[in-house]
Amino acid sequence: MNEQGISIEVVWFQDDSIFIRTASGEERGMPLAWFPRLYNASQAERERFELSPFGIHWPDLDEDLSFEGFFTYIKLSC
Repeated sequence: MNEQGISIEVVWFQDDSIFIRTASGEERGMPLAWFPRLYNASQAERERFELSPFGIHWPDLDEDLSFEGFFTYIKLSC
C-alpha cells in the first residue's frame, strides 16, 4: 500500500486501455492514446512492467504511470 492508501493487485490491458484493480476491488482504467509510448508499444513491451509503491514503470519504454493518476487524471483537450 502506498501513501495514498492504494494497493494494486492486478494490471491489465484490454482493447486500447490500461486497467488496474485495487486490493479493495475498485477498478480504474485510462485510454492508451493518452500515453503514446504505451499506445505504440507491442503487447510484449506493455507486459514488461514493474510495480513500485507509487506506480507502474516500463523500463524498456521509459514510461511511468502513478497509481494516484488512475483516480485523479483527466485528459483535457486543447
